[in-house]
Amino acid sequence: MLKITNLTKRYGTGDPVLKELNLTVEGEQLTSVIGSSGAGKSTLLRCINRLVEPTSGSIVLNGTEFTSLSRRELRTARRRIGMVFQSFNLIDRLTVMENVQAGRLGYISTWAALTRRYPKDDIRRAFELMERVGIAHYADKRADELSGGERQRVGVVRALMQRPEILLADEPTASLDPKTSEQIMSLLRDLANELNLPVIINIHNVTEAKEFSDRIVGMRYGRIIFDDKPAALTRAEMDQIYAGVPAQDRAEAGAAA
Repeated sequence: MLKITNLTKRYGTGDPVLKELNLTVEGEQLTSVIGSSGAGKSTLLRCINRLVEPTSGSIVLNGTEFTSLSRRELRTARRRIGMVFQSFNLIDRLTVMENVQAGRLGYISTWAALTRRYPKDDIRRAFELMERVGIAHYADKRADELSGGERQRVGVVRALMQRPEILLADEPTASLDPKTSEQIMSLLRDLANELNLPVIINIHNVTEAKEFSDRIVGMRYGRIIFDDKPAALTRAEMDQIYAGVPAQDRAEAGAAA
């Protein structure tokens, strides 16, 4: 279970980006976080694994208080949080298998990583996951030879190789065409159920969020103003979440759905 209590993030002397935010996520649940640009969605995800340092508040994952960990302790604890990025964050010159094995860097020796001597169990696990997401036949192919959807599937498998206790995805479909976006969202939803894995997705496409999520969290100015099942997200709720956002931008986000 992830429990966030009174989380605040302030950059410099400016107004807080996150304002005493409270959120609990558990079980095989896909939670989509929506809101306009600047609402604090990406900052929230990056505070959870401390890619961004919280100003104050508490972040507890299955009994471990992440905000109080030292840098050394954090390097170990961060293995428990998988992260999928909008820009994929793959090493183009490496093969799919080598990129996937990057998810095990926190578990194997530096020598094993540098010489590509991956443990047999890790190779077996990689093939199982790649088969599950439909990219096993690309194992020896360079990452820069793949399509955007294929690259994002590599990113998902890399995160799952950590055997994480929670999976975070920061705009995982933003760089993809509509059909591929739906495939990735469907995959993340199914994996959450199959692996009993909480998944939190920061997403702009509200239509996809409503179709594939178990829960939607709406943010505005660093606060959560909506937290419920997709069916409860009415036009009135959308008007509050996206108040003041230009009509064109709202339409692109699917805010009229």
